[in-house]
Amino acid sequence: MLKSKTFLKKTRAGGVMKIVREHYLRDDIGCGAPGCAACDGAHEGPVLEPQPLDPASSLCPRPHYLLPDTNVLLHQILSVWRPGTWASVASSLRLPGSLETYVEQEQGENANDRNDRAIRVAAKWYNEHLKKISAENHLQVIFITNDKKNKEKAIEEGIPAFTCEEYVKSLTANPELIDRLACLSEEGNEIESGRIIFSEHLPLSKLQQGIKSGTYLQGTFRASRENYLEATVWVHGDTEDDKEIILQGLKNLNRAVHEDIVAVELLPKNQWVAPSSVVLHDEGQNEDDVEKEEERERILKTAANEKMLKPTGRVVGIIKRNWRPYCGMLSKSDIKESRRHLFTPADRRIPRIRIETRQASALEGRRIIVAIDGWPRNSRYPNGHFVKNLGDVGDKETETEVLLLEHDVPHQPFSQAVLSFLPKMPWSITEKDMKNREDLRHLCVCSVDPPGCTDIDDALHCRELENGNLEVGVHIADVSHFIRPGNALDQESARRGTTVYLCEKRIDMVPELLSSNLCSLRCNVDRLAFSCIWEMNHNAEILKVRFTKSAINSKASLTYAEAQMRIDSAAMNDEITTSLRGLNKLAKILKKRRIEKGALTLSSPEVRFHMDSETHDPIDLQTKELRETNSMVEEFMLLANISVAKKIHEEFSEHALLRKHPAPPPSNYEILVKAAKSKNLEIKTDTAKSLADSLDRADSPTFPYLNTLLRILATRCMMQAVYFCSGMDNDFHHYGLASPIYTHFTSPIRRYADIIVHRLLAVAIGADCTYPELTDKHKLADLCKNLNFRHKMAQYAQRASVAFHTQLFFKSKGIVSEEAYILFVRKNAIVVLIPKYGLEGTVFFEEKDKPKPRLIYDDEIPSLKIEDTVFHIFDKVKVKIMLDSSNLQHQKIRMSLVEPQIPGISISADTPNMDIDEPERKKKKREK
Repeated sequence: MLKSKTFLKKTRAGGVMKIVREHYLRDDIGCGAPGCAACDGAHEGPVLEPQPLDPASSLCPRPHYLLPDTNVLLHQILSVWRPGTWASVASSLRLPGSLETYVEQEQGENANDRNDRAIRVAAKWYNEHLKKISAENHLQVIFITNDKKNKEKAIEEGIPAFTCEEYVKSLTANPELIDRLACLSEEGNEIESGRIIFSEHLPLSKLQQGIKSGTYLQGTFRASRENYLEATVWVHGDTEDDKEIILQGLKNLNRAVHEDIVAVELLPKNQWVAPSSVVLHDEGQNEDDVEKEEERERILKTAANEKMLKPTGRVVGIIKRNWRPYCGMLSKSDIKESRRHLFTPADRRIPRIRIETRQASALEGRRIIVAIDGWPRNSRYPNGHFVKNLGDVGDKETETEVLLLEHDVPHQPFSQAVLSFLPKMPWSITEKDMKNREDLRHLCVCSVDPPGCTDIDDALHCRELENGNLEVGVHIADVSHFIRPGNALDQESARRGTTVYLCEKRIDMVPELLSSNLCSLRCNVDRLAFSCIWEMNHNAEILKVRFTKSAINSKASLTYAEAQMRIDSAAMNDEITTSLRGLNKLAKILKKRRIEKGALTLSSPEVRFHMDSETHDPIDLQTKELRETNSMVEEFMLLANISVAKKIHEEFSEHALLRKHPAPPPSNYEILVKAAKSKNLEIKTDTAKSLADSLDRADSPTFPYLNTLLRILATRCMMQAVYFCSGMDNDFHHYGLASPIYTHFTSPIRRYADIIVHRLLAVAIGADCTYPELTDKHKLADLCKNLNFRHKMAQYAQRASVAFHTQLFFKSKGIVSEEAYILFVRKNAIVVLIPKYGLEGTVFFEEKDKPKPRLIYDDEIPSLKIEDTVFHIFDKVKVKIMLDSSNLQHQKIRMSLVEPQIPGISISADTPNMDIDEPERKKKKREK
């Protein structure tokens, strides 16, 4: 049945436009209840659970279904979902849109009232309809609403209706569910207290006017990990106004939470401040101790050089909240029988959250999830509610779950819908697969990877041609053959974006059948590949390049160490070894040429854990050893990526997925230049070439590790490399590689960007057909945005995993003393790097309940004077390393100064620290 509505609308030009809106109403939609004879054959799919709720409810003793109104759904249920998933949840919760439940908006009725009435009509229809199929069971639908008028109208119409709180409190068998109720209102609490801490947020309409006029600036709020009283706002836009604004002090932060979109007002220039060098963590138990906060804020405001002052502002309103569920621990109140407690998030950038729970004793010492409900003006902390208990603190499974959730890593098992698109086993290459594909199974191809690698993306070959030139091939797993555009497998891979490598676990982007089997280029099995093949002379100059889909059969799966041993062994001269030697020789020439063009050779300490085979606990921690073969593989992957980037951009100038690395702003290099100057070295940063040359010259015969430290510091100055669509950007340059164009082609098993690049290249060479999304630059730009986010989160998750396993290692190892080098100096601390373990940590010089030493900080040099000892960047020190478990929520590696000796500051290398096991001692005391 078709219903239409016609109305006239005046256009900007003064004309009149007739608009017709049509509603197609179906009479063949079923109720969704299993076993309903009246709707038999009308079900498009089961909507309702086969077994309705039959809880021990004092209000609803009969079996029933729940029908929440829109506000309950958004406020209570979706308060614990990430914003990005709301649309998919909402789409799965639609009511049947049939003739019997359609509701037209009445004259004078607003959209909200019409929606409320529509849900009541649906609830009433369901109750009458379900009587027909369950007369003896008295099955009913309960309407849940927190709107007083909506509830009254529902009861008048004969619909059983309750508020969310009333219904949850009626579940006598599950009293713990009361803790999970979202707070409904922030108002009223402010009057109770009589004390206002924060200024009122301006309404959205005023914020939009202010942003338009330039009075306010819009940006993303980024809280500091090191200082809870400081944050920055990155102002949106691609103009000169794209800048960073500093916020300092609780009142200027004004209830913004990390990643919120906020409006800020710039303060007058005489109120601008410099970024603070003080490390401050919110560890107080008293949530009302605002005076102490003001005292701490005064510490931030020290005299600063005018050059160091940055634009400073205050938050005047919230444009968009980006709250999510937060993992952390309950800080149980000291007041006996209290139901109000503070929750401390694992992420230090998130403020503590006040929750009410009756389960405090059971939740103490456990990782839990909490959602924020609101943040009143009179409250030091936001209000929230308990969502889920994850498990014991320190348990490996629990901590892994926490870091995956905190970094938004999709890690649920692949659904059946996704798995249904995998090839049936046993699988083999067919005649159809070989269409538009070269058979290269005769070539002596081999792979070189880290030990234990099962997702082998790439393989190589090198052979001499009859004309005396060399043929070099990079063969990449043809993942796009198995993942076709638009299906569930493709959508899930795009959502995940990347494989995430943790210390003991790998979260695959694609199902294991592909990642470790059918796509993995294992030796002695036939595999499908995408090959990039060059003809080169012996000076590594490219004469020809071609791309082809192929079938290969790898002759060896080697580790970096095994490949290096073959190259170095005079006794080995087989075909595989000869190929490796040819590749290695060419790679050295390619690398030399790349560095001459200005490519940077930076450094970042990477660690490798050796695990106990039974307990899977780390028993040794070492920095990763890099061999020539690491560089060999890297050079040919870079060359393949550059060659493919040129090809896809030639064919798709507006739709190529590329990767760029922006040049850092000069201010990023300040710390590097100052650190080098303190060692009488000059670092030039006007171009990547001058930086590379400066780093090459920065050597000290008496301090061989200095060059590595400078390269580590230079790495910290770099910008993040990002994916982008060529039609949406003009700057393609990759600063670190000194390449005018670059992309990712060589790792499609673990990066979705590479799958898109494979599809573009396949269309470019006529090996596959295109599809609409592939040439839609706006959709490609949105995809790049997700891929950049996923890659960033994967990096953070990997670092968090290394940090956790480092803690486990030192927990079993006990206290050790090691040599370290200073990377940064702060106003009250030094940040050091321990080369032996590739470990970074902070040595604090101010501790609670201890006399404060005399500290003088100089940002220009930079240096920190403690009593009569001065510390500069790159100075060598000796530190004691131990696991500090005094704060279960944030267990950390604690470092104390051993050398140089400073009375009252330094400790003996063999002095135990009595504070590190405080929770353990308290626990034993309680047990007694």
